[in-house]
Amino acid sequence: MQSTSFPAIIGVLALLVSPVLADDAPLFEEDGPFRQGEGFGTPATCETIANWIDRVPDYNGRITMNITGAIIENHWDGALAYLIMCAPEGIQVMCVTYAPQEITGEEIMFAGGYNRYSDTQILLDPCLVYPVGTVSDLR
Repeated sequence: MQSTSFPAIIGVLALLVSPVLADDAPLFEEDGPFRQGEGFGTPATCETIANWIDRVPDYNGRITMNITGAIIENHWDGALAYLIMCAPEGIQVMCVTYAPQEITGEEIMFAGGYNRYSDTQILLDPCLVYPVGTVSDLR
């Protein structure tokens, strides 16, 4: 009776499974605002987010999204700040963070964990706020 070595069996299984795993990798558009894990994409804007919201990769893991614009609402509960970007007539983005921000009309960037809250609402939690241009080297 001939026995097959354990490493040989593992090698064959790895070859059989690897094409399946490669095909399951999500496709994140290079010029898009979504990234797998903690990466920075090309920021969306309030004007372009409607074009991106239905193009989020199908991925069962953390997706980071970033967007630039002005804060239009700021709510503080003593522990968390809820910052809202973009007009209510379009797609709104809420950033849940630890520090309130002033509503100055100045363009900033939200970057955080993407969650689709409703047809017209995106929740980034956790989320960080950056001055525009400070993270361009991190992409």
